[in-house]
Amino acid sequence: MLISKFVAPEIIFGQGALSQVGDSAKRLGASRVFLTSDPGVMETGWVDKALWFLKEQGLDYVVWTRLTPNPRDFQVAEGARVYTEHGCDAVLAVGGGSVIDAAKAVAVLATNGGEIQDYEGIDRIGSPLPPIIAVPTTAGSGAEVSQFCVVVDTRRRLKMTIISKSLIPDICIIDPLLLATVSSELTAYTGMDALTHAIEAYSSLAATFLTDVHALRAMNGIARYLPAAVARKDNMEAKTEIAKASLHAGLAFSNAILGLVHAITHQLGGLLDMPHGQANAILLPYVMDFNLPACLDRYCEMAEALGEKTDGQRRLESAAAAIRAVRLLRRQVGIPEKLSQVGLQAEHIPLLSANAVRDACIITNPRDVSVEQVEAILRAAL
Repeated sequence: MLISKFVAPEIIFGQGALSQVGDSAKRLGASRVFLTSDPGVMETGWVDKALWFLKEQGLDYVVWTRLTPNPRDFQVAEGARVYTEHGCDAVLAVGGGSVIDAAKAVAVLATNGGEIQDYEGIDRIGSPLPPIIAVPTTAGSGAEVSQFCVVVDTRRRLKMTIISKSLIPDICIIDPLLLATVSSELTAYTGMDALTHAIEAYSSLAATFLTDVHALRAMNGIARYLPAAVARKDNMEAKTEIAKASLHAGLAFSNAILGLVHAITHQLGGLLDMPHGQANAILLPYVMDFNLPACLDRYCEMAEALGEKTDGQRRLESAAAAIRAVRLLRRQVGIPEKLSQVGLQAEHIPLLSANAVRDACIITNPRDVSVEQVEAILRAAL
């Protein structure tokens, strides 16, 4: 008998939803909130607004922003020390995927101890985490609803994947107004990240009828609205629709898991410190080419969700249309087509490939893959 599970946090969505952070923290029993962000988000003023809403509810807080994109193991260890030293009892993340991942990692160490490397893999968190509230300032990572946490292991120079239902935030607050301060470049990266989540979730071995609905809705929304969201910061219709699509993609991949694209890009991010969404966007069509024989019918359905006209076409032609649509969208939003354009060199490929086949995301990829096949994909993408 097949049993499906679907997990999600409480979701608060809408323009002006940031105003709910104080009430949300109070409802979770917080008295001193550990607010995680980064210097870039601090400059936008969103953190100051969040703090005002905390103070409005009479809550104390500690602000910690010593983070870089792609959070490092030593950074989250420092954050856990600050959390403990100040007697915090809840975590609030205001930022993009890196900030939310760091907040989750801090929560793990604050209540479970040890090093973040101890929790790499699936279901290795033993003790309950403090309440977590996530407020994304980008649309793409899905970290605000997912059971994933990704942290760079600086010794091995790779991204560790931690998967546990404990990592799903208690409350996520999605306010499309926050997307108005995101650059067009980052909007493109995060939007293509969300598209990768949706496509990998839909072709995952763990996909269910529950995740399929969200994955297809995400693909359609991104294909329709991402170019407009990239073109103008103040296009709030496009920003709102992209926020919705990112949410759908996050719910899909959190429950269906991912695949080979993320297994490889986790290694690229650890080695080259490149933006995660950019790496996904470059690699996605190449992995789709590889996986196509294992999920031909699914690709036909993806093509329709991505806006391709497939009436009267053969199955292979329809499936190929999905890959063509991804390449076109990537070009429309100005993302490079080759990994050599962002710093990958041929000598990196053997190590990246060996690490990729050990990544947790490889388990649900629809096609079996060897180290040699990963090497071939990376050479094609080089």
